[in-house]
Amino acid sequence: MVLVAPRAYTSGIARYFDVHPANPQPRAIAQVAEIVRAGGVIAYPTDSCYALGCQLGNSDGIARIRAIRQLDGRHHLTLVCQDFAQLGQFTYVPNRVFRAIKTATPGSYTFILPATKEVPRRLQHPGKKTVGVRIPDHVAAQALLAELGEPLVSSTLLLPGEDEPMTQGWEISELLGQAVDAVIDSGDCGTEPTTVIDFSKPEPEIVRRGAGDPSVFE
Repeated sequence: MVLVAPRAYTSGIARYFDVHPANPQPRAIAQVAEIVRAGGVIAYPTDSCYALGCQLGNSDGIARIRAIRQLDGRHHLTLVCQDFAQLGQFTYVPNRVFRAIKTATPGSYTFILPATKEVPRRLQHPGKKTVGVRIPDHVAAQALLAELGEPLVSSTLLLPGEDEPMTQGWEISELLGQAVDAVIDSGDCGTEPTTVIDFSKPEPEIVRRGAGDPSVFE
């Protein structure tokens, strides 16, 4: 397993934030948001396991996330949004799927949709001009998104050669301590990746069956 050393925010081990699962401490959330704004890459919990995240315009952070996971440019990164209004700012939501997506959010789903001009080209699928978006049902993740006021560019924290994503904050801090700049630990989180639905085609296609119930889109 090859992990890349940080090149932006930190000069040593990641900062570790023990955050209350029901009432995240505002000071801790503000500190993590500042790390993100300063160019950092973070590991944070969601309702469908941990994710790596960075700011939308952080090209170095995006490269670091891809390097940690050993992903090529064809792999969709996800814009993790605070709410449906924010999701609609970065994607075109066809009328035919509007209600289905809104009903399923927040939740453990990732939707692949046509990207608006607000999405940098490097985050779009090179051929389809699409992007993955989701709204997590997780208190700490929602607090961080509210503090940031913009989506987090994210990818499931699934390391190369592993079959299951990482789910324990302390373990992530020990293993990735020099590859990320901050780790949020708020106790148990989801253990299964999101269900991914591609809405860029005439009919929805379930790309991956995961934590979210796919039957509502079948």
